[in-house]
Amino acid sequence: MEKLGFGLMRLPLKDDNFAHIDLERVKKMADAFIEAGGTYFDTAYPYHEGKSEEVFREAVVKRYPRESFTITDKLPMFSITRAEQMPEIFDEQLSRCGVDYFDYYWLHALGSRSYETVQRIGAFEFISQKKKEGKIRHIGFSFHDTADVLDRILTDHPEAEYVQLQINYLDWEDSSVQARECYETATRHGKPVIVMEPIKGGALASIPEKAEKLFKEKEPELSIASWAVRYAASLDNVMMVLSGMSNEEQMEDNLRYMKDFQPLDGDEQRLVEQAADIIRNSIAIPCTACRYCIKGCPKGIAIPDYFDVYNVYMRFRKQQKGHASGRYKDIARKHGRASECIRCGLCENSCPQHLPIRDYLQEVAAELE
Repeated sequence: MEKLGFGLMRLPLKDDNFAHIDLERVKKMADAFIEAGGTYFDTAYPYHEGKSEEVFREAVVKRYPRESFTITDKLPMFSITRAEQMPEIFDEQLSRCGVDYFDYYWLHALGSRSYETVQRIGAFEFISQKKKEGKIRHIGFSFHDTADVLDRILTDHPEAEYVQLQINYLDWEDSSVQARECYETATRHGKPVIVMEPIKGGALASIPEKAEKLFKEKEPELSIASWAVRYAASLDNVMMVLSGMSNEEQMEDNLRYMKDFQPLDGDEQRLVEQAADIIRNSIAIPCTACRYCIKGCPKGIAIPDYFDVYNVYMRFRKQQKGHASGRYKDIARKHGRASECIRCGLCENSCPQHLPIRDYLQEVAAELE
């Protein structure tokens, strides 16, 4: 349990509104996590349209002594333009979470664009000052960009104690995510790594039958998702692996194999690499459903939901045509259609995966409208 963190980004919902979190179910999941020895919770200002922090307060802070858990929160650099916004948001986050200090506090989703803002408004200086005041125990940043940008930030700011990176076996050698290169860069700078998206937004829990067969023949009792979490947790410089658990079953599964964590051996490592090759050839759009792209979309297009439908359709093609079209229409009743994209580019500016979202939306519209 030392390496499993509870990511509060994909919590159970009461309905299809992402802000309507099922608090009672979250309480049960938090209880199971803490009872099993888990302590590390991770939230952020925009998660669940701002409700994740409040739910953490109700489910954990009000029900457990402060010393029994740690909480990570993040300063949303993608929506900050002025220095005076930082203390306002920071104080609001303390209030939302119901705590007097954060155990870990990151600058959220740094990359080449946001780093310019970080430097201009003195964001590292701000969180360093909060650490001196006792409002933060440890500082760092989460990161979505290339290894050379990461190297620059860590060289400029050795005060950063940790780096949060997207690492999973599908992205390990990906040329845009550069998971391996970023991991090696953080390690070279002596910074422990916290892993986000180990299951790639759930994509590595539901994989092609050929890849699934490899895992099931090796370990019939282990879930498909467990291979992805164990892969990330097996890396020497990984301190914590976050899992954005959405229901009790996912929580129970993670606790089952992480209570007595066993790193991947050589044969298992090779098996994962084989599975990655199979999966890589089956995913049409490598979206992790982080939902950063939705905020500010002038047409209210449900981008990750459409991409999910499209990926399922492309994997099974003709067998799924009717089902995919039906799901697409259900989503479109409440949201903008893919074809309504005006190509403003706001979504691509906020996408951690650097996906050509506008082009993908055209593909989705062509197939499913």
